[in-house]
Order: sequence, then C-alpha cells, then structure tokens
Amino acid sequence: MLEDLLNGAWQSLVFGVVGVGLMAAGFGLVDMLTPGRLRELIWVRRNGNAALLLAANQLGIAGIVFTAILTSYSDFTKGLASTVVFGLVGLAIMALAFFVLDLLTPGKLGEIICSDEPHPAARVSAATHFGAALIVCACIA
Repeated sequence: MLEDLLNGAWQSLVFGVVGVGLMAAGFGLVDMLTPGRLRELIWVRRNGNAALLLAANQLGIAGIVFTAILTSYSDFTKGLASTVVFGLVGLAIMALAFFVLDLLTPGKLGEIICSDEPHPAARVSAATHFGAALIVCACIA
C-alpha cells in the first residue's frame, strides 16, 4: 500500500513537471506569436488583450495535459510519452489556428493583441486557442 502511494506521488510529480513545462512552452508560443515581450505587455503594461490570449493558451494546454493523464495508458512511460506528444501537437495546432485567424481577418492579429486598447479580436483569438486545445482533447479520449 505504501509502495502504491509513493509510486502515485512520484508519477504525479513527473506529470506535474511535464505539464508545467508544456505550459511554459505555451507561454513561449504566445510570446513568439505576438510582437513585444509578454512579461512587459501583461505584467508591466497590464495589457488585457495579451493576458486573455495567454490565459486561454494556458487553460488549453492544461486541458490537454489533464485529458492525456486521465486517459493515459496503464504503462507510466507510454502515458508520459502521450502527454508530451499531445501537448506538443496542441501547441502546434494552436499556432496554426492563430495564423489561420490572422489570415482571415483584417490587420495583423499580433499587433491587435498587443494594443493597449481592449479589442474584441482578443476574445476571438482566445476562443480560437482554447477551441484548438479542445479539439486535441477530443482526439485523446
């Protein structure tokens, strides 16, 4: 019983580290997609557009990691590998969705997101990011 508890705690720690790593990669992705530095935009300039997009990205990645863990294989190594793979696939699909939305709409989406003035495009972009993550979640299950 104690061995099962320790094994579960170890696996939780490993999955947690992988999940946080994927969320950090999501931060890097949004930082790459938008001009300027997210740290400056969100924490210094208090830019709501950028914060909304990043929040949707982080929740989307967390949803993918959650789904991958919940449906993971009984084999820890395979479950961990599927979490990493689906997390990276999710990031790629979110980036693709951002680029497609940018092509379909007027202006440059990255510049709109970085604008200090609240813009409805930020909500659409956030929904697109989260929607892309939900598609990956459905593919996992």
